[in-house]
Amino acid sequence: MTQNIFAPRHMIIGGGSLSRLGELLKQLGFSRPLVVTDPWMQSSGTVEKCLEPMRAAGFAPGVFHETVPDPTDTVIAAGVAVLQSGDFDVLIGFGGGSPMDTAKAMAILAAAPAGTPMSAFKVPVAADHAALPVICIPTTAGTGSEATRFTVITDVARDEKMLIAGLGALPLAAIVDHELTRTVPARTKADTGIDSLTHALEAYVSKRANSVSDMYAERAMRLIGPHLRRVYTDPADDAAREAMMLGATLAGLAFSNASVALIHGMSRPIGAHFHVPHGLSNAMLLPAVTGFGLNHALPRYAEAARCIGCAAPGDADQVAGAKLMEELRALNRELEVPSPAAYGIPQAKWNALLPVMAEQALASGSPGNNPRVPDAAQIMELYVEAFGA
Repeated sequence: MTQNIFAPRHMIIGGGSLSRLGELLKQLGFSRPLVVTDPWMQSSGTVEKCLEPMRAAGFAPGVFHETVPDPTDTVIAAGVAVLQSGDFDVLIGFGGGSPMDTAKAMAILAAAPAGTPMSAFKVPVAADHAALPVICIPTTAGTGSEATRFTVITDVARDEKMLIAGLGALPLAAIVDHELTRTVPARTKADTGIDSLTHALEAYVSKRANSVSDMYAERAMRLIGPHLRRVYTDPADDAAREAMMLGATLAGLAFSNASVALIHGMSRPIGAHFHVPHGLSNAMLLPAVTGFGLNHALPRYAEAARCIGCAAPGDADQVAGAKLMEELRALNRELEVPSPAAYGIPQAKWNALLPVMAEQALASGSPGNNPRVPDAAQIMELYVEAFGA
């Protein structure tokens, strides 16, 4: 069976690796970088960690720092205007998933004729062309965007999170430095950590899984499973941070080559309509949606439980599957993941939007990769189940 495998051309991984950014730019032949980051990175001075090694190597980088959580098409358009006003030859996404996704989307939109909306690139369109390459530098251990051919952008007019997929979104290079996560708040560690676990689990049970994505997913789960609680409870645990950062990148490589499934399909509308952070909305859905598909791919879910470490190697599949469900519920309790109701989402508004959210989930294509493919009515039932869980 032929497999198409996608990964960045160059990845530098390890503590302190950000110091090699200037060297990487020279090696790849770039001279005019534009850094894409967020307002906090700018105001706190954290962006200087990215700028200093470039300046030391003789570069004069520009900075676009107007990204927002759950990046919007309006911000992408503003970023493209900044990009086109200068003479830049490479974009550097520095931050969490939002700055990295913004940089990718800017590169894609900048290659299109003036006036083209970002919505022109949502799946099933293949966004394979970019105006210039992207280098990603994550500062959280979760999204895996540094390793994927996906970006997710919100269409403001439609309140829709659009999945955009293609080679245009695949970073040319990535620097994965776990030392950048030392100041990440505990809530963000939990949300991004569960996000990375969801990436690995969904890639593993996806109908599009293959031998290479399995390799990435299994290793990611073995790294994330034992270290997610540790990184949440102990800010000084450097070994846990390193394991989570590598696990997140491997999980990104896994789902970039196998795709995500129902959890992500249902998660994006929650983020679009209620502005719930992506990792948190995944966590809200993780137990209910996993239970929905469990018996349709029990051997895969059971092996995932063994990789995560919540089931023993000799456990029968039924036992391991049950232990996986127990573990996902326990993670949400211990990492203090609220239900949508506890998060403060009004039940009346949630219920009123169920048909729209189900339609948007199905339109993303991700539910079709699930071991058990739902219809709109089943998706609405899962939203109802997750609301007060």
